[in-house]
Amino acid sequence: MTSRDSASSRNGTTVRSGDVLDVVVIGAGPGGYAAAIRTAQLGLQVALVERDNRLGGVCTLRGCIPTKALLHTADVLEDARHGGELGVVASEVRLDLAAAHAFKNRVVEKNSAGVGFLMKKNGVRVVQGFGTLAGPGRVRVTDSRGEVQELQTRHVLLATGSAPKPLPGLPFDGERVLSSDHALELSRVPGSLAIIGGGAVGVEFASLYSRFGSRVSLIEMMPHLLPLEDVDVSTELERSLRRRGLEVHTGAKLEDSRVTPNGVTLTLRTADGGTRTVEAEKLLVAAGRRPLTEGLGLEALGVKLERGFVPVDGRMRTSVPGLYAIGDIVPTPALAHVATMEAIVAAEAIAGLEPQPIDYAQVPSCTYSAPEVASIGLTEARARERGFDVRVGRFPFSALGKARVLDHTEGFVKLVSDARYGELLGVHLIGPHVTELLAEAGVALRLEATVEELARTMHAHPTLSEVIHEAAEVALGHPLHL
Repeated sequence: MTSRDSASSRNGTTVRSGDVLDVVVIGAGPGGYAAAIRTAQLGLQVALVERDNRLGGVCTLRGCIPTKALLHTADVLEDARHGGELGVVASEVRLDLAAAHAFKNRVVEKNSAGVGFLMKKNGVRVVQGFGTLAGPGRVRVTDSRGEVQELQTRHVLLATGSAPKPLPGLPFDGERVLSSDHALELSRVPGSLAIIGGGAVGVEFASLYSRFGSRVSLIEMMPHLLPLEDVDVSTELERSLRRRGLEVHTGAKLEDSRVTPNGVTLTLRTADGGTRTVEAEKLLVAAGRRPLTEGLGLEALGVKLERGFVPVDGRMRTSVPGLYAIGDIVPTPALAHVATMEAIVAAEAIAGLEPQPIDYAQVPSCTYSAPEVASIGLTEARARERGFDVRVGRFPFSALGKARVLDHTEGFVKLVSDARYGELLGVHLIGPHVTELLAEAGVALRLEATVEELARTMHAHPTLSEVIHEAAEVALGHPLHL
């Protein structure tokens, strides 16, 4: 390997061996590039190190964005198949998977290019290669050719993200046993697909491939799908998926697996103590992700990992002065929007400001299945555990004019509030476009709004957002449309 005095970056600037930067960010995902932008906006000299030859990280390249692009294809496909009910008749409606992938790839490339544009706009120096901690204030970058350069910096921010985690005895092979990365690139729709993991990733791929034509079996060891959601929402989701023809196995533990050239055979221990066999052409393991902290040099600097995660304080500082960490490598919700907010906190702390720590009790959660699921704040069960006198307001989309217009009337909204003072504690939705409706709930919780204030807030008619107003009226005991 050789050393270089400087490295050309994609924005046309260089990082020279004598430069001492204010910040080096390792990882160009939603957290990393946001941190680079904000520190640059605050007047600091920043370099962004990324091992991939494209910017955007897992979310842009292999996660949030490509998955939602294919889910949008599934939405359009489903609507086209039922268009005759609305007076739009289309013959021979079918999936063109190659065209769907082409659409997905165009979206990904535009988003990645957009990140590159933002780096140029903000004067962030982009360095391609694998970054490691070489010592206090030193980052060693090894590029794809094995050439090495060292960056001098006052602060380092780690945002290296995560990767799919295999199950013991079921290594990913990309042919029979798939990770979410593999599932995004299948050249044909499998005749049958088993999915282990009923969290957001598993549910989204189940919703996607079932509408593409696969016979899907969805397996979750907890009593309900989306275990972190309100149980009423999870139960409604399970009913909906079963009505759509999916096999849903909850409370099911994997006892044995066999991979053959023709498929996968799984033996499950069911909730009642019995066993069940599931056979499928392919198996998607969506049972979690692992933080990418190996090989970064953390231990040599004195950072003690906790189950592979980097401990941080409220301003994303590690135990080592000048070293920060955000996103999937810290023990907080592994969501792109969480990483972005953590990036802003870390960047402002690096710049000497006093940012307010994140309130992780108010993290929005979204699952982009059909139907969609979205939530923020306390579930009903969690609110009762905390001693609140809980009042619930629930309103179905089937009673909403705009939902009928869209011909998507499945689901409901559930408001959880404190009966004594009326404070809103949590909002839980399942139904059409609820991931877009959730922002109102986020603002309401942020501002400590009451249910009465939601009910007195005029909502335009006809809109889907009226469902929140109607649920508030139910909670107050005087519903208008039930």
